[in-house]
Amino acid sequence: MRAITYDDFLKVDIRTGRVLRAEPFPEARKPAFKLWIDFGPEIGAKKSSAQITELYTPEALIGRQVMAVVNFPPRQIGPFMSEVLVLGASDSEGRITLLAPDHDLPLGARMH
Repeated sequence: MRAITYDDFLKVDIRTGRVLRAEPFPEARKPAFKLWIDFGPEIGAKKSSAQITELYTPEALIGRQVMAVVNFPPRQIGPFMSEVLVLGASDSEGRITLLAPDHDLPLGARMH
């Protein structure tokens, strides 16, 4: 594992958002959902592609708070432009569980 400095860590802007819309993304190479996430007035709504289809449904994602990196450059995934990276961790079977706050936070709250 390569060590980074605290200043390196501060360059990664991780914010709290709320899923506004979620739908299947059949054009993706691996099963995924298209997500529209509200990060509050400073950042606004952003799009993301997330490979979280094994543990979530689009309906269950709506209204859920998530954590995402908001300062990566946009990435074209098939016909969809992903603007943020939603964060998750893999379980022992490789299924992704979303990282989210334990309590409701203001949209756009920055991780420290």
